[in-house]
Parts: sequence; structure tokens; C-alpha cells
Amino acid sequence: MAPFHHLNPHILQNPTLTHNHKPHKSQTFTSLALAHSVTDTTSPETPILASLPSSSGKVSSSMISEITSLNSVKAVHAQIIKSSNKPSWDTIGKSLITYYLEFSDFKSAAMVIFFLGFSRNHLIWDWNSLLQEFTSFGGDIHDILVVFRDFHGEGVMFDSKVLALVLRICARLMDLWLGVEIHACLIKRGFALDLYLNSALINFYGSCWGIESANQVFYEMPDTEDSLWNEVIMANLRNERWMEALELFRDMNMSGGKAYGGTIVKVLQTCVKMGALNEGKQIHGFVFRRGLEFNLSICNSLISMYSKNDRLELARIVFESMIDRNLSSWNSIISGYAGLGCLNDARNLFHEMEVSGVRPDIVTWNCLLSGHSLHGSYKEVLYILQRMQGVGLRLNSGSITSVIKAVIKLGFINMGKEIHGYVIRNVLDNDVYVGTSLLDMYVKNNCLTNARVVFNNMKNRNIFAWNSLISGYSYKGLFEDAEKLLSQMKKEGIKPDLVTWNCLVSGYSMWGCSKEALAVIHRIRSFGLTPNVVSWTALISGCSQNESYRDSFEFFIQMLEEGIKPNSATISSLLRTCAGLSLLQKGEEIHCLSIKDGFTEDVYVGTALIDMYSKSGKLKNAHKVFKKIQNKTLASWNCMIMGFAIYGFGREVISLFDEMCGVGVQPDSITFTAILSGCKNAGLVDEGWKYFDGMSMYYNIIPTIEHYSCMVDLLGRAGYLDEARDFIRNMPLKPDATIWGALLGSCKIHNNIEWEDVEHVKDLMGVLGVKNLRVWSWIQIDCKIHFFSAEGKPHPDAGEIYFELYNLVSEMKKEGYVPDISCVYQNIDEVEKDKVLLRHTEKLAITYGLMKMKSSTPIRVIKNTRMCTDCHTAAKYMSLVRNHEIIIKDGIRFHHFRVGKCSCNDCW
Repeated sequence: MAPFHHLNPHILQNPTLTHNHKPHKSQTFTSLALAHSVTDTTSPETPILASLPSSSGKVSSSMISEITSLNSVKAVHAQIIKSSNKPSWDTIGKSLITYYLEFSDFKSAAMVIFFLGFSRNHLIWDWNSLLQEFTSFGGDIHDILVVFRDFHGEGVMFDSKVLALVLRICARLMDLWLGVEIHACLIKRGFALDLYLNSALINFYGSCWGIESANQVFYEMPDTEDSLWNEVIMANLRNERWMEALELFRDMNMSGGKAYGGTIVKVLQTCVKMGALNEGKQIHGFVFRRGLEFNLSICNSLISMYSKNDRLELARIVFESMIDRNLSSWNSIISGYAGLGCLNDARNLFHEMEVSGVRPDIVTWNCLLSGHSLHGSYKEVLYILQRMQGVGLRLNSGSITSVIKAVIKLGFINMGKEIHGYVIRNVLDNDVYVGTSLLDMYVKNNCLTNARVVFNNMKNRNIFAWNSLISGYSYKGLFEDAEKLLSQMKKEGIKPDLVTWNCLVSGYSMWGCSKEALAVIHRIRSFGLTPNVVSWTALISGCSQNESYRDSFEFFIQMLEEGIKPNSATISSLLRTCAGLSLLQKGEEIHCLSIKDGFTEDVYVGTALIDMYSKSGKLKNAHKVFKKIQNKTLASWNCMIMGFAIYGFGREVISLFDEMCGVGVQPDSITFTAILSGCKNAGLVDEGWKYFDGMSMYYNIIPTIEHYSCMVDLLGRAGYLDEARDFIRNMPLKPDATIWGALLGSCKIHNNIEWEDVEHVKDLMGVLGVKNLRVWSWIQIDCKIHFFSAEGKPHPDAGEIYFELYNLVSEMKKEGYVPDISCVYQNIDEVEKDKVLLRHTEKLAITYGLMKMKSSTPIRVIKNTRMCTDCHTAAKYMSLVRNHEIIIKDGIRFHHFRVGKCSCNDCW
């Protein structure tokens, strides 16, 4: 074997290991052991490979049982060495080692280890068991190497198996140079390297000098037997050199080598990590050719490999073909189905497992828990938990983390507290993952005081725990607490990562502190980190949620200027911004960008596109996107249902809801807000009552103030004002501004302004602090936004706009338009009321659109409050006399005007 370039030249010249005194040629391993163990015995002088010295003394196993002290151990050891009646070393040798370890004489124990390895030409234990035994008594494995150095310094010559053990200990302790010195000695002595040494050398170099050195050792070996192939493949796997390991596995097969079962299992696990389905299939073929298709461990690994590569049908074929199945087999197939969301199949397999007489263990139950938790079946998680407790199974940390995730999603904080109590009683709170999950639960349920208590009691706080609490403080706007925690984190030697900083960025931007959020991004750079797409997306998303839409686009431009490519979350945030402003043109541009970058398959991008098109007046486009989404989430369904609702398509809302329930998607409170809005906008009173009552009756969803507001609006608009008033009086919740506003709006619609309770409603709204909104409308023409406000600065072309509007009204009156002055509540004469109606912002925006837009493109106007009756009527006449489609999105819904008619059928 050619020497390595990194070997110490001095070592190659002097193959004897460094030591403190010269070796005595006549001294043997046995004499050294005697000298160390019993000081008053005479060291026999025999060749190192000779038989043990003769003596008239006899040794029996009963002597071992009489050992009571360290001296008695040494005495028995000495008698054993001098005895001519050689005992069973496999038994007595183990006992001697154990007694030396019990009396903490670790060097003597190490001597016996080497002596047994020498005298019997084999090691009594495999090296892992030996080291485990040695360390279990508090021994330092370095002592074994110290004894080895001493013996080698005395000239003791060890056989290959002992040297192999030492090399493996060097690998374990990362003793780089001792292993190299041993290799150098072997090269100088021309030692014939056998399988034990070659395997140990591959392991040593792979652990201490890098996998390239290990591979070089392997390739330079004259004979590559099966054990060496398996050793080098495992070395590459341990070093995460997945491709090299697979190539070596292929080369071994081509050269006729035999893979061990353990190697095949590990290589199949590598196919999982790499997503290498084709390679996994080839290994499956190799398994058949070698007649290993009934090997339990290999079959279980094949099931796992196919499952985690999304090929459940192939995993099931392997499972069904197994003659014998063990617990691991069942766990592998159940885990595969549960992990991929095939929950019914997973439960059926679980039942089949029980019927077949195999008892599920904690791993089986945890597979069901994690699968249901991962795929949103949170209530089923709690049912599984109840069953686990029913069979007396003790939860472990894996069970707890899955259950806590379900509790978080369901918002069952009281149940979460019960689980916390269970964790404390069963001493599971020391588990860092359990602690972090509990912390996350309290943070996401706005129980920051409890979260801080959990945090303070955690013994091993990881970065996730720090980030979770900092996130909680940031999202609640408690930035002083978040910054203090950040300082404490640094003092305790834990370096903030990008997640830490991104939590602050998101928090500041969500609370409208864009400057502070941007400053945090600059702080990230000062700590040697580079803001990534998540950092910028957190800033963009926060601004979007805070309705700082202009900032969202400006920060997006900055992100692009810094060379950071957007991801699907960035695209989704920008689409939410477009939806918030009803910016159809900009939304279409971002849609094109998402197609270019391959994000259209992302369900979150798809959902954001549905929202954007729905709120920008293109419901057909929204529906096209919806139909293309393969794995629709609840949010996708809710978004499409709300899209139909804001256009007043109540029947379509109900039909889509039925379709959603038919595919097994469970509605939430947002779903019912959308359904009730659809019923409200379509005047479906009976259907509205049906779904409102069914929320709690059939779906266990408690109505919120938003649902009550929809019902008040539904009843009021339909003319059931008395019923609406009684409904408010019997509400279990205190009416807020939305409730009273809905009732007052209905009174205006039905000309019941003199109604006796109207003044009372106005007074209540005043007490509640409800103020009249600043009314505005805007229209986009040639990429420019034109803004019209009732109180702000007039539009630069206001003179031309009013001139055109006067002419337009004249044309409209010829077609039968009569201004509805009842929409003006000021105490002024009728002529002035006519003039006030002309100043309504949506009329100005529509008129400007008719002036500037020459094509047949529909005029799209966005208004922040509900249209009045007169503007609604005027828009119908405008679409008629100018033969132009007009789309208005008011504060409630969409109105699509064509040839004198509106899509709402005058129900709004």
C-alpha cells in the first residue's frame, strides 16, 4: 500500500510509537500484566506468542465469586496467569474486567482486554459492547489507548484484531495521529493487513481524515472482499456522501460482491433522503436477484422507501407480499399512509393490525397522531389521544408534540393546559421539543405570561424556544420585551439567527412600523448575516396585512434591486396587496411572474390569485384558477365562496359549500361568514337562517359578532326591521358598531329614517365611538391611480369632469333617470340636494373613466363605503346611455352594470 501524503515523515522513519522508556526485549505482555497487577510476583520470561507460563496452582470459577476488594481481584488475576489449568477465559476474563471496572481500576481492566485479545487471538466482545461496558462504570476510553501506548513502548507485539480495536477507538476519540502512527508502523513492518485491519483503517480515516482518505485506502487495497465493500459504503453513508455510496453499491454488485442486509437497509434509507426512487427500484431488483425478498428489515426499508417517495401502491405490494410481518412492518406501512394524508387507509391498516394479533406500540399510535395533525384532522387527533389513554398507553414526547399542534390549531387552550399538567406529572417537561411546543401553544393563544413561565423553566432552551417567544412579543407589538429578550439571548451566548431577526421584521411591519422593520434588516447585516427572501417577504407581508400597500410594492422593488428572487410566499403577499387595492393590472402582472417562476402549482399562490381576481372584478378568472388547484385547502374553498358572495351569487355560494363538504373538507367560522354574506347579498333569508342555526348545531362552531352582523344586515335589507331589532336584543354578545351600522343602513334603504329607534341607534353609535368614514373612490387609467375624495383636495381635472357629468345627467334624464334626493340628509333645499348628489365620488370616478377610456375595457371603480341608492341608479343609466360596462366595488360587494342593469338585481 502506498503511503499517504499526509503521513508524518518522522513516523515513517521510526515505526515504533513514542514512549518514555526503552523496551526490554525479553519482557512479555504477561509479565507486564503481572507486574502491574501483583507487585510481589516474578515476571516469567516467555516469547510473546508462546503458551501461558506453567504453574502448579489451579484456578476455579469459585475464586472469582470470592472477590471482595481490588487486592483480591489482583491476587486472583495473578493466580490465573500462573495457573497450568487454563480456565475458560471467555467467562473468567469477562469477570476480571467487570471487577476491575467496579473497583475503578480502569487501566487494569484495559490490560485484561488486551491480554484476552492477545492470548485467545480474538476479542471477547465486539468493540461497541466493550466500550459501552467500559464507559458505563465511569471509565475514560483514553485509558485504553494509554495502556496500549505503554505496552507498545515495552515492545509488545499485537495481532491484527487488537490493532483493529485500537484503530476503532482512535476513530471514536478522533485521535488523528495515533491511528496514522499505527498505519505507518504496519507499513514499515510489512504487516500483512487482514480484513479486520483494513476495515478498521477505512473506518478510522473516514472518521478522522475525511471520506476521501477512507476511499483511497479502500481503492489501494489489493483484495476487496465483501466486508470491505460494505465498510466503505457505510463510511460514505456516515459522511453523508450519498451519491458516492450508491455508486460504490453499484460497483460492488457489478464486481460480484455481496451486500450485507444492514448495508442494503442503510442504502435504501439513503434513497429516501435523496428522493432517489429509480435507484431504490434498482436496489429492490437486486434484493430479488439475491433472494432477499423475505428479509424483514429489508422489506420494511423498501416499504419506507416507496412510501416516502410518494409511491404507496408499491409500498403496499411489498407489504402484502411479506410472509412474516413484525411490528416494524406494520409501523412502516401505517406511517407511509398517514404521512401522505391517506388517513382512512391508515386507520384501516391499524384495525387490521389489531385483528392480526399484533399489538400497536407507541410508534404506531404516534404515526396516526402525527399524520392526522400534519394533514389538519385536529379533532381526530384528540380522539386518537382518548383511545391511547383508554388502552393505558403512556404518551411520550412525540405524542405530546402532535397533540399540542392540534390544540394550537383548534384554539383549545384549556385542554392545552391539561396537557401541560400531564407533561409536568410525567416529567416530560425536560424534553426540549415538548417545552418548545408548549411555549408555542401559549404564544399562539396570546398567553404570553404563561409562555414566559414555560420559557423560564426550560433547562435546555434551544434557538426555537427563543425565537418563539420573541415572535410572540413582536406579533403583539411588545417590541420592548422582544428587544430585551434578544439582548438576554446574546448574553447567554446564543447567536440570533435569521428567524430571530425575521420575527422582529414581521412584527414591526405588521404594526405599521415600516421604518423600524427596515432598520432591523440593516441590523441583520451588521451581525454578519444576509437578509434573505424570508426577511423581505416578512416586511412585504406585514405591510400588506397592515394595509400599507404602497410600502409593500416599494419594498418588493428594493428586494429585487438587491438581487433576491421572490418565492411563493412573496408572490402571495403581493397578490394580497393587489387584492386589497383591487389593482387588477398589477395583479395580472404578478400572475404572469408566478407563471414564469413556476409558482402556479403552489396552493397558497393559487388561493391568493382567487382573492385578487375576485376583489378586482374578474370572478371568471378567479373561478378558472380555483378549478386548476389540485389539492385545495380550506382557505381555497373559503376564498372562492367569498368571491361568489361579494358578487351576490347566493345559489353558487350554497352549491360550492355543498361541493366542499362532499369532498370531506370541514368548514370553519370563515366559511360561514362567506355563506351568510352570500345569502345577505342575494336576499336569501330562509337559507341564511338555516346556515346560521346549523353552525353550532351541526358543526360545533359558535357564531361570532361577524356572523350576527351578517344576519342583522340580511334581515334588515329584506325589510324585516322589527325582526332585526329583536334579533339584536336577544344576542348573547354585546352589539358593536357593525351591528348598529347594519341596522341603520337598512333603515335608510327602506326609508325608515323617522323610525323611533333610529335616533337611539345613532346615539349608541356615538357612545361606541363610531365615526363617519372619510369617503373616497378611485379609478386606474393607463397605470395611474386617480383619487376622488369627498373632503380632500379636488382632482386636477375637476372642472372638465363636472362639465361632462352635467351633460351626462341630462342624457340620463331623457332616458328616465330621476335623482333620488332622499339620499341627502342635510337640511337644505332640493336644488342644493341635486348638487350634493353630483359630488358623490363614484359618479366623478365613473365620469372620468368615460372621458379617458376610449376602448371597450370595462370601467372599474373602487369605493370604500356602500353605494347610495342614487349612485346605484345613476350607474345603471350611465352604462345604458354610453353603452359601456361599469364595475364598482363598494365597501360591501361588487356591482356589474351593463345596458342599464346591475348584477345585484337591486339587492344590496
